[in-house]
Amino acid sequence: MRELLQSKIHKATVTEADVSYIGSVTIDTDLLDRIDLWPGQKVLIVSNTSGARLETYVIAGNRGTGEICINGAAAHLIKKGEEVIIIGFQVSDKPVEPKCILVDENNRFVKYL
Repeated sequence: MRELLQSKIHKATVTEADVSYIGSVTIDTDLLDRIDLWPGQKVLIVSNTSGARLETYVIAGNRGTGEICINGAAAHLIKKGEEVIIIGFQVSDKPVEPKCILVDENNRFVKYL
């Protein structure tokens, strides 16, 4: 069994960072559907702005809003306005065809990568 890339949102912009919220990352449901990430699934978040890397889990955000909200302690590492990559993995004993997308500055789908 290997841990393989399943999903990636590339060049997303953090729309909110809320230290007082209890953990996780909130992601627009339209984006979750497009790359097949589930609420509760573990993700790696990498900041292209600061270089910070962290693991957390997904919360489904409001559909069509473009929201990418870093919540809880993670908001100390990644702030509003930072550019991030959000990566989901899958454990499998065979190759996985990842779903990777590029989004614009408003976190709207641009194209598959």
